[in-house]
Amino acid sequence: MTIEKTNIEGAYLLQNKYIEDERGYFLRLFCNNELKKAGLDFEVKQANTSYSIKKGTLRGMHYQLAPYAEIKVVRCIKGKIFDVIADVRKDSPTYGQYFSVELSEENGKMLYIPPYVAHGFQTLEDHSMICYFVGAYFVPDAYGYLRWDDPSFNIKWPECENRIMSEKDKNIPDFKF
Repeated sequence: MTIEKTNIEGAYLLQNKYIEDERGYFLRLFCNNELKKAGLDFEVKQANTSYSIKKGTLRGMHYQLAPYAEIKVVRCIKGKIFDVIADVRKDSPTYGQYFSVELSEENGKMLYIPPYVAHGFQTLEDHSMICYFVGAYFVPDAYGYLRWDDPSFNIKWPECENRIMSEKDKNIPDFKF
């Protein structure tokens, strides 16, 4: 596994190696030992999937509020997504910044997301599926939101003629710096 820092404090891009032959391929989805070697102590508490039928589906930006620290490792296991994280941690040196990356079944990349960092994605293909490994149990009353197009972060999302979103995600107020 290769582990590469992103521009967001505590966030990393992870890449496992495909082992291919005439039968197809083998790819390790997750290895806690590899993360520990890099100083990232992460214990999976939940594994979740998100399936989006249509290209242009946008989900997010969501995070858990303190004190409910939630580390995530996200991988696209079918299709392709534009994945985004935004640093909403006031004490972080990268507060107010975002990072984006294309995750796909083909590239096998994963994104390690530290606690209290907002996460969202837009599907780039129909029938996209995302797998989340989560380091804490979800607490519904500690749900934090950042609007996908909040002017404070100015995230550059891919152009989309027919963006599909929940009403909840469309109507999040502006972020207060």
